[in-house]
Amino acid sequence: MTRRLIRMYAAFTWLSLAAVLSATAVADDSLFISPADLGRMSGAEIFTHICQGCHMPQGQGAVGAGHYPKLASDPALVSWKYAAIIVLGGRNGMPAFGLSPGQAQQTRQVNLSDAQVAEVINYVRSNFGNRYKDIVSASEVASLPHPGAGSP
Repeated sequence: MTRRLIRMYAAFTWLSLAAVLSATAVADDSLFISPADLGRMSGAEIFTHICQGCHMPQGQGAVGAGHYPKLASDPALVSWKYAAIIVLGGRNGMPAFGLSPGQAQQTRQVNLSDAQVAEVINYVRSNFGNRYKDIVSASEVASLPHPGAGSP
């Protein structure tokens, strides 16, 4: 009887752990942060809650389970369009944050508005040793291609 109880307890433990892990939200998962909270965040806060998990707190990037490029002193950021297109459409495993709200809900990814994309781009381009002075606006981000645009 004792072995049976031990096996049942072990099975219950594994099932409980599996349930917790499958319900765990990640930074690019819409369950991670509510859209209302996200809508009130500055570019720095968006970076902290979404981006720094991969790009690291000081934008230094990381290599390990994947390659996460550094954003600190990044000459590629001279072009705000380059940065915005990557944030909107994703790249090399990075999720697209420019999905429509409906697409984001279907995939459980976070949707950033054009204003939020502009905020985080302006933050990254003016911090971490980056000193780009021009400011990108939401209307400029809106003029760029967005993933799934034009699809039903």
